[in-house]
Amino acid sequence: MKSKAKFIYLISPNKIYPNFYKDLKKILGTKKIQFFQLRLKKISKNKLINISKKVKRICKKYNVKFIINDDPMVAKSVDADGCHLGQKDMNIIDARKLLKNKIIGVTCNNSIKKAKEALKNNADYIALGAFNLSKTKIVKHLATIKDLKKIRKLSKKPIIAIGGINQKNYKKLLLNKADFLAISSFIWKNKNLKPLEAIKKLQ
Repeated sequence: MKSKAKFIYLISPNKIYPNFYKDLKKILGTKKIQFFQLRLKKISKNKLINISKKVKRICKKYNVKFIINDDPMVAKSVDADGCHLGQKDMNIIDARKLLKNKIIGVTCNNSIKKAKEALKNNADYIALGAFNLSKTKIVKHLATIKDLKKIRKLSKKPIIAIGGINQKNYKKLLLNKADFLAISSFIWKNKNLKPLEAIKKLQ
């Protein structure tokens, strides 16, 4: 099965390492990435804004949507393409007032109730998962293909599958109508492959 060209929602590594910007340019140059989410947790606002500005320029060059994790205020201040909200972040109604017509995505774990609520509040996409155990964070909610199929019936809005996705399990999610795959550890924490080599494994 050949996937549509841009099916990857790439999430940044937890820390910006020395070669990160160079690697990011190579990866985005493969034309497989639709979204890039900057997800840096333990970092000052100023540092986050400075990194965001650099990343935004790279994303723009490669025509990739630039999303800020958790923080609509930072998304607004750097004029990112959008913001991703977890369940403990600002609610989508307030985020929408702030970000107007920017992209807003919402984590819905494996919950149909949360997905319905996000869609009712006009989320641009919903993130579903984790579908597998992940190196990025401790998995509290495991989602199944059954959950994916149920939520697919609710709306035509994009569904982003998250959690431990790699070259062995990604096709099953695409075959079951996930629109995009959120990938992080497989690219940035891969013991055997460099980031560019890892992304090339996802055809």
